[in-house]
Amino acid sequence: MDAISFGTDGWRARLDVFTDERVRMVGQAVADYLAEEGVDAPVAVGYDARVTSEGFAESLGDVLAGNGFDVWLSDRDCPTPVVAWGVVDCDLAGALMITASHNPPEYNGVKFIPGNGAPALPAVTDAIEARLADPSTDGPQGSVTRVDFVAAHADQARDAIDPDCAGLTVVYDAMHGSGRDVTDALLESAGATVFRRRCERDASFGGGSPEPSAERLAGLVDAVGAHDADLGVANDGDADRLAVVTPDRGVLDENLFFAAVYDALLESDAGPAVRSVSTTFLIDRVADAHGEEVIETPVGFKWIAEAMVEADALIGGEESGGFSLRGHVPEKDGVVMALLAADMTAAEPLDRRVDRLLDAHGAIVADKVSVDCPDDRKTAVVDGLGDVLPASIAGRAVDDVITLDGFKLLLSDGSWLLIRPSGTEPKMRVYAEARSRERVDALLDEGRDLVAGLV
Repeated sequence: MDAISFGTDGWRARLDVFTDERVRMVGQAVADYLAEEGVDAPVAVGYDARVTSEGFAESLGDVLAGNGFDVWLSDRDCPTPVVAWGVVDCDLAGALMITASHNPPEYNGVKFIPGNGAPALPAVTDAIEARLADPSTDGPQGSVTRVDFVAAHADQARDAIDPDCAGLTVVYDAMHGSGRDVTDALLESAGATVFRRRCERDASFGGGSPEPSAERLAGLVDAVGAHDADLGVANDGDADRLAVVTPDRGVLDENLFFAAVYDALLESDAGPAVRSVSTTFLIDRVADAHGEEVIETPVGFKWIAEAMVEADALIGGEESGGFSLRGHVPEKDGVVMALLAADMTAAEPLDRRVDRLLDAHGAIVADKVSVDCPDDRKTAVVDGLGDVLPASIAGRAVDDVITLDGFKLLLSDGSWLLIRPSGTEPKMRVYAEARSRERVDALLDEGRDLVAGLV
């Protein structure tokens, strides 16, 4: 039981720790939690494309059914947001999703999705952790039924976006993950011509991680050029995040994509934006130009989702490529956002919109680095940082410190540096934003040195 801990987005671990026995304990804990909450609707179970995922999902189904719950088990590996929409659309008790998202193939994970479709908040995951126990399946038995979750999600995506992508050419990269035959099929249904990359299931993800970072998307950039495409889109392993490639910029900074989407939405709608503490202040400038506000949250989409619901926000997002929209499930959705990116590009090239935004609000450069840090050292490192925070960083005074999540140092020139512990990996994260590449590099260097001295 001590090995099971729900972090930023569920419990993830290497396969020597993430065992069938422990997965079944999670299933029993969820069954007990739902029973104590008086919930008896069916429970969805989904899984990603990893070689072990379907077996773990079947084990969860066995435990839940053994506790009297009817189980809707996905008929294929599928994206996390597809399962989340199924929960909301069919008024289910919740869902368990087997996925390690962008982690390497030697990892797996599990997350609980409550009945509202949003990521589970700590009160819920703490209650689940407190109920971890060996399975007890002696009572009335529920059923396990294989279900197609993809079709209903596609209908919702088209209803939410009302896309017209006729004449658009898109290159789609599934990174061998669960977005294949989902995101690409959705784009085609909206009228786009789609060229596919890495759309074969490969549980080893081609020997890497299904992480849509710039260094892993060089082939997508090349393919956009080779096909003279208008847009490139990639999803991570469970397709809850996306990356976008444009003809002029290559892999588009997710901060710029967020700002471009919010700006486009504000042309015909209104409402605040929600962003994580690690995400660009350019969102604030776009909001201010339209008379809107921005809500800042800790890192983790569960906090963004909560704030979106409370504020009736138009969009919520984070610099790592996770976004959701008002009127959709409050979970990051790389499938719906791919459709929105295509629809926006069909109306106006993304590069042109980004150019206009930067002309109006000024240049931004944002980046991050990681420093290895054992999980059992993270608290000590964060506590230690509080004692050694400098009065200036890279030659600029620290005007303010935000402690929503780690330490975010706001500097006198408008730049900032954020240091926080990763919730999914044994690392400390260091983020920076400034007006130039040189300035960001200087901030990251000093931030890295601060952390390294404490690890």
